[in-house]
Amino acid sequence: MTHVAERTIPERVHLVGVGGIHMSGIAQILRDRGHTVSGSDLQLTPLTRKLEALGVTVHEGHARNNIDDAGLVVYTSAAQADNPELAAARERGVPTVKRAEMVAVLQQGKKVVAVAGAHGKTTTSSLIAWILHEAGLAPTIMLGGEMRNLRTNALPGDGPHFVVEADEYDRAFLNYHPYVAVVTNVEPDHLDIYGSFEELQAAYAQFLAQVDISGFIVACLDSPPLQACLSQRQAILPET
Repeated sequence: MTHVAERTIPERVHLVGVGGIHMSGIAQILRDRGHTVSGSDLQLTPLTRKLEALGVTVHEGHARNNIDDAGLVVYTSAAQADNPELAAARERGVPTVKRAEMVAVLQQGKKVVAVAGAHGKTTTSSLIAWILHEAGLAPTIMLGGEMRNLRTNALPGDGPHFVVEADEYDRAFLNYHPYVAVVTNVEPDHLDIYGSFEELQAAYAQFLAQVDISGFIVACLDSPPLQACLSQRQAILPET
């Protein structure tokens, strides 16, 4: 893993898999913060066309030359190990980071509201984002789907909050240290990644243990597996 601080993000960033819902959100926020952004994906979509309208250079297909003179390459978990753009970055000594690691960098200096769970993440995170937006708090928003009210999946904001849909795939949510963690439920999912339901629950417990000491957790206690995760969290927390 390459360690990147928000203040040291290079001017030029390339995203492998930029058409993904979360990757496109990264591109939008980087553009708003003044970075030159390019990306690639296997096919162009309405989402990539939206990015192009925002000034993102989008390449159809993956090729070594796509990364051009990027100072950082961000890649989706779906990217193959032999992806030509990642290979070119490694050969040139260009730092590479996974999608969730980059999201964590963008969260720095914000009060993160992270919404996790097997179901209801997009709806719940959209509701929270809309409330904060309508309250005039100008949150930064990164969702797993397009929010009808705002007609976008991501929205840069100058306010103190960063609302993010925290998915558990590839242990992505373990990159986040939220001020508020919202967990809708816990069910067997992505067992190809975790190997067992017990390991998935352990990951949720770790995620909950990473909540800021001054923050709080909102959890649906109608989910017995989630109750178990909350109990496991207590064992992880350092003694005070």
